Amino acid sequence: MIRILFYVLIVLALGAGFAWLADRPGELSLIWQGQRIEMSLMVAATLLASLVAAILLVVWFIRVVWLSPHSISRYFRARKRDRGYQALSTGLIAAGAGDSALARKMTARTHALLSADQEPLIHLLEAQTALIEGKYDDARKKFELMADDPETRELGLRGLYLEAKRLGANEAARQYAERAADKAPHLPWATLAALDYRSQTGQWDEAIRLLDQSRTAHVIERKEADRKKAVLLTARAAEKLESDPKGARDDAQAALKLAEDLVPAGLIAAKALFREDNLRKGAAILEKLWKQDPHPEVAKLYVRARSGDSATDRLKRANKLEALRPNNPVALAAVAEAALEARELPLARSKAEAAARIQPSESIFLLLADIEEADTNDDGRIRHWMNQALKSPRDPAWTADGVTAPEWLPVSPVSGRLDAFEWKQPVAQIAGPIEDGTPDSADAAIRSLPPVAIVHQRPEPVRQPERAEPKPAPARVIEAEEKPAETVVKTIAVPAPSESVIIPQTVKAEPKPASVKTEEKVKAEEKIVEPFFGRPPDDPGVRDDSTKPLEKSTFRLF
Repeated sequence: MIRILFYVLIVLALGAGFAWLADRPGELSLIWQGQRIEMSLMVAATLLASLVAAILLVVWFIRVVWLSPHSISRYFRARKRDRGYQALSTGLIAAGAGDSALARKMTARTHALLSADQEPLIHLLEAQTALIEGKYDDARKKFELMADDPETRELGLRGLYLEAKRLGANEAARQYAERAADKAPHLPWATLAALDYRSQTGQWDEAIRLLDQSRTAHVIERKEADRKKAVLLTARAAEKLESDPKGARDDAQAALKLAEDLVPAGLIAAKALFREDNLRKGAAILEKLWKQDPHPEVAKLYVRARSGDSATDRLKRANKLEALRPNNPVALAAVAEAALEARELPLARSKAEAAARIQPSESIFLLLADIEEADTNDDGRIRHWMNQALKSPRDPAWTADGVTAPEWLPVSPVSGRLDAFEWKQPVAQIAGPIEDGTPDSADAAIRSLPPVAIVHQRPEPVRQPERAEPKPAPARVIEAEEKPAETVVKTIAVPAPSESVIIPQTVKAEPKPASVKTEEKVKAEEKIVEPFFGRPPDDPGVRDDSTKPLEKSTFRLF
Protein backbone atom coordinates (compact mmCIF):
# COMPACT_ATOMS: atom_id res chain seq x y z
CA MET A 1 0.00 0.00 0.00
CA ILE A 2 2.81 2.41 0.88
CA ARG A 3 4.66 1.49 -2.29
CA ILE A 4 1.62 2.22 -4.47
CA LEU A 5 1.19 5.56 -2.74
CA PHE A 6 4.84 6.36 -3.41
CA TYR A 7 4.43 5.64 -7.14
CA VAL A 8 1.34 7.84 -7.30
CA LEU A 9 3.23 10.71 -5.68
CA ILE A 10 6.03 10.36 -8.24
CA VAL A 11 3.56 10.49 -11.14
CA LEU A 12 1.86 13.53 -9.69
CA ALA A 13 5.20 15.26 -9.23
CA LEU A 14 6.17 14.61 -12.87
CA GLY A 15 2.81 15.87 -14.11
CA ALA A 16 3.10 19.00 -12.00
CA GLY A 17 6.61 19.60 -13.35
CA PHE A 18 5.56 19.29 -16.97
CA ALA A 19 2.59 21.58 -16.39
CA TRP A 20 4.86 24.13 -14.83
CA LEU A 21 7.21 23.99 -17.87
CA ALA A 22 4.27 24.27 -20.27
CA ASP A 23 3.19 27.51 -18.61
CA ARG A 24 6.71 28.92 -18.97
CA PRO A 25 7.87 28.20 -22.55
CA GLY A 26 11.48 28.72 -23.61
CA GLU A 27 14.18 27.77 -26.11
CA LEU A 28 17.16 25.53 -25.43
CA SER A 29 20.31 25.88 -27.61
CA LEU A 30 23.19 23.39 -27.45
CA ILE A 31 26.52 23.56 -29.34
CA TRP A 32 28.40 20.24 -29.32
CA GLN A 33 31.38 19.38 -31.59
CA GLY A 34 30.71 22.34 -33.90
CA GLN A 35 27.04 21.61 -34.29
CA ARG A 36 24.26 23.80 -32.98
CA ILE A 37 21.17 22.08 -31.64
CA GLU A 38 18.10 24.12 -30.79
CA MET A 39 14.82 22.86 -29.29
CA SER A 40 12.10 23.99 -26.96
CA LEU A 41 12.35 23.49 -23.22
CA MET A 42 9.40 21.07 -23.16
CA VAL A 43 10.95 18.81 -25.76
CA ALA A 44 14.23 18.79 -23.92
CA ALA A 45 12.53 17.82 -20.64
CA THR A 46 10.62 15.03 -22.37
CA LEU A 47 13.77 13.64 -23.95
CA LEU A 48 15.55 13.71 -20.59
CA ALA A 49 12.74 11.86 -18.83
CA SER A 50 12.63 9.26 -21.58
CA LEU A 51 16.38 8.72 -21.31
CA VAL A 52 16.21 8.19 -17.58
CA ALA A 53 13.36 5.71 -17.96
CA ALA A 54 15.28 3.79 -20.64
CA ILE A 55 18.35 3.57 -18.42
CA LEU A 56 16.29 2.23 -15.50
CA LEU A 57 14.64 -0.35 -17.73
CA VAL A 58 17.99 -1.57 -19.00
CA VAL A 59 19.37 -1.84 -15.47
CA TRP A 60 16.32 -3.86 -14.35
CA PHE A 61 16.65 -6.24 -17.28
CA ILE A 62 20.33 -6.81 -16.63
CA ARG A 63 19.61 -7.45 -12.92
CA VAL A 64 16.88 -9.96 -13.73
CA VAL A 65 19.13 -11.87 -16.08
CA TRP A 66 22.01 -11.82 -13.62
CA LEU A 67 19.91 -13.03 -10.66
CA SER A 68 17.69 -15.45 -12.52
CA PRO A 69 19.47 -18.65 -11.28
CA HIS A 70 19.04 -17.62 -7.67
CA SER A 71 15.43 -16.60 -8.25
CA ILE A 72 14.64 -19.89 -9.90
CA SER A 73 16.21 -21.88 -7.07
CA ARG A 74 14.41 -19.77 -4.50
CA TYR A 75 11.12 -20.41 -6.26
CA PHE A 76 11.57 -24.16 -6.17
CA ARG A 77 12.77 -24.01 -2.57
CA ALA A 78 9.68 -22.05 -1.53
CA ARG A 79 7.47 -24.49 -3.39
CA LYS A 80 9.13 -27.41 -1.62
CA ARG A 81 8.76 -25.70 1.74
CA ASP A 82 5.08 -25.09 1.12
CA ARG A 83 4.59 -28.74 0.30
CA GLY A 84 6.46 -29.70 3.47
CA TYR A 85 4.31 -27.47 5.64
CA GLN A 86 1.23 -28.89 4.00
CA ALA A 87 2.42 -32.41 4.83
CA LEU A 88 3.26 -31.32 8.40
CA SER A 89 -0.20 -29.83 8.88
CA THR A 90 -1.86 -32.95 7.49
CA GLY A 91 0.27 -35.17 9.73
CA LEU A 92 -0.60 -33.21 12.90
CA ILE A 93 -4.29 -33.40 12.07
CA ALA A 94 -3.99 -37.15 11.44
CA ALA A 95 -2.13 -37.63 14.73
CA GLY A 96 -4.82 -35.70 16.59
CA ALA A 97 -7.50 -37.83 14.93
CA GLY A 98 -5.67 -41.06 15.81
CA ASP A 99 -4.84 -42.05 12.20
CA SER A 100 -1.42 -43.59 12.78
CA ALA A 101 -0.91 -44.75 9.18
CA LEU A 102 -1.52 -41.32 7.67
CA ALA A 103 0.48 -39.63 10.42
CA ARG A 104 3.47 -41.90 9.78
CA LYS A 105 3.20 -41.29 6.01
CA MET A 106 3.07 -37.53 6.49
CA THR A 107 6.03 -37.72 8.88
CA ALA A 108 8.17 -39.37 6.22
CA ARG A 109 7.07 -36.84 3.60
CA THR A 110 7.79 -33.96 5.97
CA HIS A 111 11.31 -35.26 6.61
CA ALA A 112 11.92 -35.36 2.85
CA LEU A 113 10.68 -31.81 2.30
CA LEU A 114 11.72 -30.00 5.49
CA SER A 115 14.69 -30.00 7.82
CA ALA A 116 14.13 -30.83 11.49
CA ASP A 117 16.65 -28.20 12.51
CA GLN A 118 14.66 -25.49 10.78
CA GLU A 119 11.20 -26.68 11.86
CA PRO A 120 10.93 -28.06 15.45
CA LEU A 121 7.30 -29.07 14.95
CA ILE A 122 8.60 -32.15 13.15
CA HIS A 123 9.69 -33.52 16.56
CA LEU A 124 6.18 -32.95 17.86
CA LEU A 125 4.68 -34.83 14.91
CA GLU A 126 7.07 -37.72 15.48
CA ALA A 127 6.29 -37.83 19.21
CA GLN A 128 2.53 -37.77 18.64
CA THR A 129 2.80 -40.48 15.99
CA ALA A 130 4.82 -42.65 18.37
CA LEU A 131 2.22 -42.14 21.10
CA ILE A 132 -0.73 -43.26 19.00
CA GLU A 133 1.31 -46.25 17.79
CA GLY A 134 2.08 -47.24 21.39
CA LYS A 135 5.83 -46.55 21.14
CA TYR A 136 6.08 -44.68 24.42
CA ASP A 137 9.86 -44.95 24.75
CA ASP A 138 10.37 -43.29 21.36
CA ALA A 139 7.90 -40.58 22.27
CA ARG A 140 9.68 -39.92 25.55
CA LYS A 141 13.02 -39.55 23.73
CA LYS A 142 11.49 -37.04 21.35
CA PHE A 143 10.07 -35.04 24.26
CA GLU A 144 13.49 -35.04 25.91
CA LEU A 145 15.05 -33.61 22.72
CA MET A 146 12.38 -30.94 22.68
CA ALA A 147 13.00 -30.12 26.36
CA ASP A 148 16.69 -29.51 25.61
CA ASP A 149 15.85 -27.04 22.83
CA PRO A 150 15.12 -23.51 24.19
CA GLU A 151 12.54 -23.00 21.48
CA THR A 152 10.50 -26.08 22.39
CA ARG A 153 11.41 -26.46 26.08
CA GLU A 154 7.90 -25.87 27.46
CA LEU A 155 6.34 -28.23 24.93
CA GLY A 156 8.81 -30.99 25.74
CA LEU A 157 8.37 -30.57 29.50
CA ARG A 158 4.62 -30.80 29.19
CA GLY A 159 4.92 -33.98 27.15
CA LEU A 160 7.27 -35.51 29.73
CA TYR A 161 4.94 -34.45 32.54
CA LEU A 162 1.93 -36.09 30.93
CA GLU A 163 3.87 -39.28 30.27
CA ALA A 164 5.04 -39.41 33.88
CA LYS A 165 1.46 -38.95 35.07
CA ARG A 166 0.29 -41.73 32.78
CA LEU A 167 2.90 -44.11 34.16
CA GLY A 168 2.16 -43.10 37.76
CA ALA A 169 5.65 -41.70 38.32
CA ASN A 170 4.55 -38.89 40.62
CA GLU A 171 8.05 -37.87 41.63
CA ALA A 172 9.17 -37.49 38.01
CA ALA A 173 5.99 -35.60 37.18
CA ARG A 174 6.62 -33.28 40.12
CA GLN A 175 10.17 -32.54 38.91
CA TYR A 176 8.99 -31.76 35.38
CA ALA A 177 6.26 -29.48 36.72
CA GLU A 178 8.71 -27.68 39.03
CA ARG A 179 11.17 -27.23 36.17
CA ALA A 180 8.49 -25.84 33.89
CA ALA A 181 7.21 -23.50 36.61
CA ASP A 182 10.72 -22.14 37.20
CA LYS A 183 11.51 -21.65 33.49
CA ALA A 184 8.06 -20.42 32.46
CA PRO A 185 5.95 -19.22 35.42
CA HIS A 186 3.32 -17.95 32.99
CA LEU A 187 2.20 -21.51 32.15
CA PRO A 188 -1.03 -22.32 34.05
CA TRP A 189 -0.61 -26.10 33.95
CA ALA A 190 2.90 -25.92 35.38
CA THR A 191 1.88 -23.51 38.13
CA LEU A 192 -1.17 -25.52 39.17
CA ALA A 193 0.70 -28.83 39.06
CA ALA A 194 3.59 -27.49 41.14
CA LEU A 195 1.08 -25.94 43.55
CA ASP A 196 -0.68 -29.27 44.04
CA TYR A 197 2.58 -31.12 44.61
CA ARG A 198 3.79 -28.59 47.16
CA SER A 199 0.45 -28.80 48.92
CA GLN A 200 0.61 -32.60 49.04
CA THR A 201 3.98 -32.48 50.79
CA GLY A 202 2.87 -29.79 53.23
CA GLN A 203 5.15 -27.05 51.86
CA TRP A 204 2.63 -24.33 52.61
CA ASP A 205 5.08 -21.43 52.51
CA GLU A 206 6.47 -22.45 49.10
CA ALA A 207 2.97 -23.03 47.77
CA ILE A 208 1.83 -19.58 48.92
CA ARG A 209 4.90 -17.96 47.33
CA LEU A 210 4.28 -19.71 44.00
CA LEU A 211 0.61 -18.72 44.13
CA ASP A 212 1.54 -15.08 44.70
CA GLN A 213 3.88 -15.19 41.67
CA SER A 214 1.21 -16.68 39.44
CA ARG A 215 -1.29 -14.12 40.67
CA THR A 216 1.11 -11.31 39.77
CA ALA A 217 1.62 -12.80 36.31
CA HIS A 218 -2.19 -13.10 35.89
CA VAL A 219 -1.89 -16.84 35.28
CA ILE A 220 -4.83 -17.66 37.57
CA GLU A 221 -7.98 -15.62 37.92
CA ARG A 222 -8.15 -13.43 40.99
CA LYS A 223 -11.17 -15.17 42.51
CA GLU A 224 -9.64 -18.62 42.11
CA ALA A 225 -6.29 -17.42 43.41
CA ASP A 226 -7.93 -15.91 46.51
CA ARG A 227 -9.76 -19.14 47.22
CA LYS A 228 -6.64 -21.27 46.88
CA LYS A 229 -4.60 -18.91 49.04
CA ALA A 230 -7.31 -19.01 51.71
CA VAL A 231 -7.17 -22.82 51.70
CA LEU A 232 -3.36 -22.76 52.00
CA LEU A 233 -3.51 -20.29 54.88
CA THR A 234 -6.11 -22.46 56.63
CA ALA A 235 -3.91 -25.54 56.23
CA ARG A 236 -0.94 -23.69 57.69
CA ALA A 237 -3.09 -22.41 60.56
CA ALA A 238 -4.25 -25.96 61.35
CA GLU A 239 -0.62 -27.03 61.78
CA LYS A 240 0.12 -24.06 64.06
CA LEU A 241 -2.97 -24.42 66.24
CA GLU A 242 -1.34 -26.60 68.92
CA SER A 243 2.09 -24.98 69.02
CA ASP A 244 1.39 -21.38 68.01
CA PRO A 245 -2.25 -20.34 68.59
CA LYS A 246 -1.50 -16.71 67.82
CA GLY A 247 0.04 -17.52 64.44
CA ALA A 248 -2.85 -19.87 63.70
CA ARG A 249 -5.30 -17.10 64.55
CA ASP A 250 -3.58 -14.63 62.20
CA ASP A 251 -3.49 -17.11 59.30
CA ALA A 252 -7.11 -18.15 59.82
CA GLN A 253 -8.32 -14.55 59.96
CA ALA A 254 -6.35 -13.74 56.80
CA ALA A 255 -8.02 -16.71 55.13
CA LEU A 256 -11.45 -15.46 56.19
CA LYS A 257 -10.73 -12.10 54.56
CA LEU A 258 -10.11 -13.90 51.25
CA ALA A 259 -12.99 -16.38 51.57
CA GLU A 260 -15.68 -15.42 54.08
CA ASP A 261 -17.58 -18.70 53.69
CA LEU A 262 -14.61 -20.98 54.43
CA VAL A 263 -15.92 -22.84 57.48
CA PRO A 264 -12.61 -24.57 58.48
CA ALA A 265 -10.85 -21.20 58.64
CA GLY A 266 -13.55 -19.82 60.92
CA LEU A 267 -13.40 -22.89 63.17
CA ILE A 268 -9.63 -22.63 63.54
CA ALA A 269 -9.80 -18.89 64.22
CA ALA A 270 -12.47 -19.43 66.88
CA LYS A 271 -10.52 -22.26 68.54
CA ALA A 272 -7.39 -20.10 68.67
CA LEU A 273 -9.35 -17.21 70.21
CA PHE A 274 -10.97 -19.52 72.75
CA ARG A 275 -7.52 -20.71 73.81
CA GLU A 276 -6.58 -17.08 74.33
CA ASP A 277 -9.71 -16.65 76.50
CA ASN A 278 -11.22 -14.28 73.96
CA LEU A 279 -14.66 -15.83 74.00
CA ARG A 280 -16.53 -12.81 72.66
CA LYS A 281 -14.51 -12.41 69.45
CA GLY A 282 -14.44 -16.13 68.76
CA ALA A 283 -18.20 -16.35 69.22
CA ALA A 284 -18.64 -13.39 66.86
CA ILE A 285 -16.72 -15.22 64.13
CA LEU A 286 -18.87 -18.33 64.58
CA GLU A 287 -22.08 -16.29 64.56
CA LYS A 288 -21.04 -14.64 61.28
CA LEU A 289 -20.42 -18.04 59.71
CA TRP A 290 -23.70 -19.34 61.13
CA LYS A 291 -25.68 -16.50 59.57
CA GLN A 292 -24.21 -17.25 56.13
CA ASP A 293 -24.78 -21.01 56.20
CA PRO A 294 -25.61 -23.04 59.35
CA HIS A 295 -23.05 -25.78 59.79
CA PRO A 296 -23.16 -28.59 62.40
CA GLU A 297 -19.49 -28.14 63.32
CA VAL A 298 -20.04 -24.42 63.91
CA ALA A 299 -22.99 -25.22 66.17
CA LYS A 300 -21.02 -27.82 68.12
CA LEU A 301 -18.08 -25.47 68.72
CA TYR A 302 -20.34 -22.55 69.59
CA VAL A 303 -22.39 -24.52 72.12
CA ARG A 304 -19.25 -25.93 73.77
CA ALA A 305 -17.20 -22.77 73.56
CA ARG A 306 -16.55 -22.71 77.30
CA SER A 307 -15.51 -25.99 78.89
CA GLY A 308 -16.87 -25.12 82.32
CA ASP A 309 -20.44 -24.45 81.20
CA SER A 310 -23.26 -26.58 82.53
CA ALA A 311 -25.78 -28.37 80.36
CA THR A 312 -28.27 -25.56 80.97
CA ASP A 313 -25.77 -22.96 79.79
CA ARG A 314 -25.12 -24.96 76.64
CA LEU A 315 -28.86 -25.13 76.02
CA LYS A 316 -29.06 -21.34 76.25
CA ARG A 317 -26.30 -20.96 73.66
CA ALA A 318 -28.06 -23.42 71.37
CA ASN A 319 -31.27 -21.41 71.71
CA LYS A 320 -29.34 -18.32 70.66
CA LEU A 321 -28.22 -20.08 67.49
CA GLU A 322 -31.81 -21.02 66.74
CA ALA A 323 -32.84 -17.40 67.20
CA LEU A 324 -30.26 -16.36 64.60
CA ARG A 325 -31.55 -18.89 62.02
CA PRO A 326 -35.07 -19.99 62.97
CA ASN A 327 -36.77 -22.98 61.33
CA ASN A 328 -33.44 -24.42 60.30
CA PRO A 329 -32.92 -28.19 60.72
CA VAL A 330 -29.33 -27.81 61.86
CA ALA A 331 -30.30 -25.27 64.50
CA LEU A 332 -33.22 -27.40 65.69
CA ALA A 333 -30.96 -30.47 65.95
CA ALA A 334 -28.41 -28.46 67.96
CA VAL A 335 -31.13 -27.37 70.43
CA ALA A 336 -32.43 -30.93 70.66
CA GLU A 337 -28.97 -32.31 71.52
CA ALA A 338 -28.40 -29.61 74.14
CA ALA A 339 -31.86 -30.22 75.62
CA LEU A 340 -31.16 -33.96 75.82
CA GLU A 341 -27.97 -33.28 77.77
CA ALA A 342 -29.89 -30.91 80.04
CA ARG A 343 -32.60 -33.60 80.53
CA GLU A 344 -35.25 -31.33 79.00
CA LEU A 345 -36.79 -34.30 77.24
CA PRO A 346 -40.09 -32.74 76.02
CA LEU A 347 -38.18 -29.83 74.48
CA ALA A 348 -35.62 -32.21 72.94
CA ARG A 349 -38.37 -34.36 71.42
CA SER A 350 -40.29 -31.41 69.97
CA LYS A 351 -37.18 -29.83 68.39
CA ALA A 352 -35.95 -33.14 67.00
CA GLU A 353 -39.33 -33.94 65.48
CA ALA A 354 -39.49 -30.45 63.93
CA ALA A 355 -36.03 -30.95 62.40
CA ALA A 356 -37.09 -34.36 61.07
CA ARG A 357 -40.14 -32.83 59.43
CA ILE A 358 -38.05 -30.15 57.70
CA GLN A 359 -35.15 -32.34 56.61
CA PRO A 360 -35.20 -36.04 57.56
CA SER A 361 -31.75 -37.52 57.90
CA GLU A 362 -29.94 -40.38 59.56
CA SER A 363 -28.59 -38.37 62.48
CA ILE A 364 -31.90 -36.77 63.46
CA PHE A 365 -33.64 -40.15 63.75
CA LEU A 366 -30.74 -41.52 65.78
CA LEU A 367 -31.14 -38.50 68.03
CA LEU A 368 -34.82 -39.32 68.42
CA ALA A 369 -33.83 -42.86 69.38
CA ASP A 370 -31.53 -41.47 72.09
CA ILE A 371 -34.33 -39.22 73.33
CA GLU A 372 -36.71 -42.19 73.38
CA GLU A 373 -34.23 -44.24 75.38
CA ALA A 374 -33.82 -41.46 77.92
CA ASP A 375 -37.56 -40.78 78.14
CA THR A 376 -39.46 -44.08 77.91
CA ASN A 377 -36.74 -46.71 77.46
CA ASP A 378 -39.19 -48.60 75.26
CA ASP A 379 -37.37 -51.05 73.00
CA GLY A 380 -40.10 -51.05 70.35
CA ARG A 381 -40.08 -47.27 69.98
CA ILE A 382 -36.30 -47.14 69.96
CA ARG A 383 -36.18 -49.75 67.21
CA HIS A 384 -38.77 -47.75 65.29
CA TRP A 385 -36.52 -44.66 65.20
CA MET A 386 -33.46 -46.70 64.35
CA ASN A 387 -35.34 -48.31 61.47
CA GLN A 388 -36.23 -44.85 60.17
CA ALA A 389 -32.56 -43.87 60.42
CA LEU A 390 -31.60 -46.82 58.22
CA LYS A 391 -34.05 -45.71 55.52
CA SER A 392 -33.19 -42.00 55.66
CA PRO A 393 -30.59 -40.14 53.55
CA ARG A 394 -27.08 -39.97 54.86
CA ASP A 395 -25.90 -36.85 56.61
CA PRO A 396 -23.59 -34.40 54.81
CA ALA A 397 -19.87 -34.91 55.39
CA TRP A 398 -16.54 -33.64 54.10
CA THR A 399 -16.36 -35.41 50.74
CA ALA A 400 -13.71 -35.37 48.00
CA ASP A 401 -13.36 -37.67 44.98
CA GLY A 402 -15.93 -40.12 46.36
CA VAL A 403 -14.37 -40.52 49.83
CA THR A 404 -15.35 -38.94 53.14
CA ALA A 405 -13.18 -37.70 55.98
CA PRO A 406 -14.10 -37.08 59.64
CA GLU A 407 -12.65 -33.58 59.34
CA TRP A 408 -11.75 -31.10 56.62
CA LEU A 409 -8.48 -31.63 54.73
CA PRO A 410 -6.82 -29.15 52.35
CA VAL A 411 -5.77 -31.81 49.82
CA SER A 412 -7.66 -34.80 48.48
CA PRO A 413 -6.01 -38.11 49.48
CA VAL A 414 -7.13 -39.66 46.18
CA SER A 415 -6.18 -37.16 43.48
CA GLY A 416 -3.98 -34.77 45.46
CA ARG A 417 -6.08 -31.82 44.28
CA LEU A 418 -6.08 -28.68 46.41
CA ASP A 419 -9.41 -27.53 47.87
CA ALA A 420 -11.20 -30.71 46.86
CA PHE A 421 -13.25 -31.34 50.02
CA GLU A 422 -16.84 -30.12 50.06
CA TRP A 423 -19.57 -30.37 52.69
CA LYS A 424 -22.20 -32.44 50.92
CA GLN A 425 -24.08 -35.70 51.04
CA PRO A 426 -21.59 -38.52 50.28
CA VAL A 427 -23.92 -40.82 48.34
CA ALA A 428 -27.12 -39.82 46.60
CA GLN A 429 -30.27 -41.60 47.65
CA ILE A 430 -31.24 -44.24 45.08
CA ALA A 431 -34.90 -45.15 44.84
CA GLY A 432 -35.75 -48.82 45.20
CA PRO A 433 -38.19 -50.87 43.13
CA ILE A 434 -41.82 -49.83 43.07
CA GLU A 435 -42.96 -52.87 45.04
CA ASP A 436 -40.48 -52.14 47.81
CA GLY A 437 -41.84 -48.64 48.33
CA THR A 438 -39.94 -45.57 49.44
CA PRO A 439 -38.84 -44.52 52.93
CA ASP A 440 -41.63 -43.03 55.02
CA SER A 441 -41.69 -39.32 55.48
CA ALA A 442 -41.00 -37.78 58.86
CA ASP A 443 -44.68 -37.13 59.54
CA ALA A 444 -45.59 -40.71 58.71
CA ALA A 445 -42.76 -41.99 60.91
CA ILE A 446 -43.93 -39.89 63.83
CA ARG A 447 -47.58 -40.95 63.38
CA SER A 448 -46.61 -44.61 63.13
CA LEU A 449 -44.62 -44.51 66.37
CA PRO A 450 -45.80 -47.51 68.44
CA PRO A 451 -47.38 -46.67 71.80
CA VAL A 452 -46.03 -47.69 75.16
CA ALA A 453 -47.98 -50.65 76.52
CA ILE A 454 -48.55 -50.27 80.29
CA VAL A 455 -49.69 -53.28 82.31
CA HIS A 456 -50.60 -52.89 85.99
CA GLN A 457 -49.67 -55.95 88.02
CA ARG A 458 -52.53 -57.72 89.80
CA PRO A 459 -51.79 -58.26 93.50
CA GLU A 460 -51.05 -61.86 94.25
CA PRO A 461 -53.51 -63.64 96.53
CA VAL A 462 -52.41 -64.49 100.04
CA ARG A 463 -51.88 -68.19 100.42
CA GLN A 464 -53.44 -69.87 103.42
CA PRO A 465 -51.38 -72.39 105.31
CA GLU A 466 -52.18 -75.87 104.24
CA ARG A 467 -53.83 -78.18 106.72
CA ALA A 468 -52.32 -81.47 107.58
CA GLU A 469 -54.14 -84.19 105.79
CA PRO A 470 -53.98 -87.86 106.33
CA LYS A 471 -51.71 -89.74 104.08
CA PRO A 472 -53.75 -90.89 101.10
CA ALA A 473 -53.88 -94.34 99.79
CA PRO A 474 -51.47 -95.33 97.06
CA ALA A 475 -54.20 -95.19 94.51
CA ARG A 476 -54.66 -92.00 92.51
CA VAL A 477 -57.08 -89.47 94.02
CA ILE A 478 -59.14 -87.13 91.89
CA GLU A 479 -59.85 -83.76 93.51
CA ALA A 480 -62.06 -81.06 92.12
CA GLU A 481 -61.16 -77.53 93.09
CA GLU A 482 -63.05 -74.45 92.04
CA LYS A 483 -61.63 -70.98 92.39
CA PRO A 484 -63.75 -67.88 92.51
CA ALA A 485 -63.80 -65.60 89.51
CA GLU A 486 -61.00 -63.06 89.59
CA THR A 487 -61.01 -59.59 88.14
CA VAL A 488 -57.86 -58.54 86.14
CA VAL A 489 -57.37 -54.88 85.21
CA LYS A 490 -55.14 -54.11 82.22
CA THR A 491 -54.48 -50.67 80.70
CA ILE A 492 -53.65 -50.55 76.99
CA ALA A 493 -52.51 -47.44 75.03
CA VAL A 494 -54.47 -47.13 71.81
CA PRO A 495 -52.84 -44.85 69.17
CA ALA A 496 -54.94 -42.07 67.71
CA PRO A 497 -54.07 -39.90 64.66
CA SER A 498 -52.61 -37.09 66.77
CA GLU A 499 -52.35 -38.33 70.37
CA SER A 500 -52.30 -41.43 72.57
CA VAL A 501 -55.39 -42.39 74.59
CA ILE A 502 -55.23 -44.51 77.72
CA ILE A 503 -58.27 -46.81 77.82
CA PRO A 504 -58.65 -48.97 80.93
CA GLN A 505 -60.65 -52.16 80.47
CA THR A 506 -61.88 -54.59 83.06
CA VAL A 507 -61.93 -58.22 82.02
CA LYS A 508 -63.60 -60.93 84.03
CA ALA A 509 -61.66 -64.14 83.96
CA GLU A 510 -63.43 -67.43 83.44
CA PRO A 511 -63.46 -69.84 86.41
CA LYS A 512 -60.80 -72.46 86.31
CA PRO A 513 -61.97 -75.99 85.57
CA ALA A 514 -61.36 -78.76 87.93
CA SER A 515 -57.88 -80.08 87.80
CA VAL A 516 -56.69 -83.58 88.18
CA LYS A 517 -53.89 -83.90 90.67
CA THR A 518 -51.52 -86.64 91.49
CA GLU A 519 -49.45 -86.81 94.58
CA GLU A 520 -47.73 -83.56 93.56
CA LYS A 521 -50.13 -80.63 93.01
CA VAL A 522 -50.28 -79.02 89.59
CA LYS A 523 -50.69 -75.21 89.60
CA ALA A 524 -53.31 -73.67 87.31
CA GLU A 525 -52.01 -71.21 84.69
CA GLU A 526 -53.51 -67.78 84.80
CA LYS A 527 -54.63 -66.41 81.50
CA ILE A 528 -55.32 -62.75 80.73
CA VAL A 529 -57.79 -62.09 77.97
CA GLU A 530 -56.53 -59.52 75.44
CA PRO A 531 -59.05 -56.85 74.31
CA PHE A 532 -60.33 -56.94 70.75
CA PHE A 533 -58.55 -53.67 69.84
CA GLY A 534 -55.14 -54.79 71.01
CA ARG A 535 -52.09 -54.80 68.73
CA PRO A 536 -51.02 -58.01 66.94
CA PRO A 537 -48.27 -60.03 68.61
CA ASP A 538 -45.74 -59.19 65.87
CA ASP A 539 -46.07 -55.44 66.49
CA PRO A 540 -42.70 -54.01 67.71
CA GLY A 541 -44.46 -51.93 70.35
CA VAL A 542 -46.07 -54.91 72.17
CA ARG A 543 -44.06 -57.20 74.35
CA ASP A 544 -44.84 -60.84 74.88
CA ASP A 545 -45.06 -61.09 78.65
CA SER A 546 -47.05 -64.32 78.79
CA THR A 547 -44.14 -66.24 80.20
CA LYS A 548 -42.81 -63.44 82.42
CA PRO A 549 -44.23 -62.13 85.69
CA LEU A 550 -46.09 -58.84 85.41
CA GLU A 551 -43.95 -55.88 86.37
CA LYS A 552 -44.72 -52.27 87.06
CA SER A 553 -43.62 -49.71 84.47
CA THR A 554 -43.95 -45.99 84.07
CA PHE A 555 -45.57 -44.11 81.23
CA ARG A 556 -45.07 -40.53 80.22
CA LEU A 557 -47.82 -39.02 78.08
CA PHE A 558 -46.62 -36.39 75.63
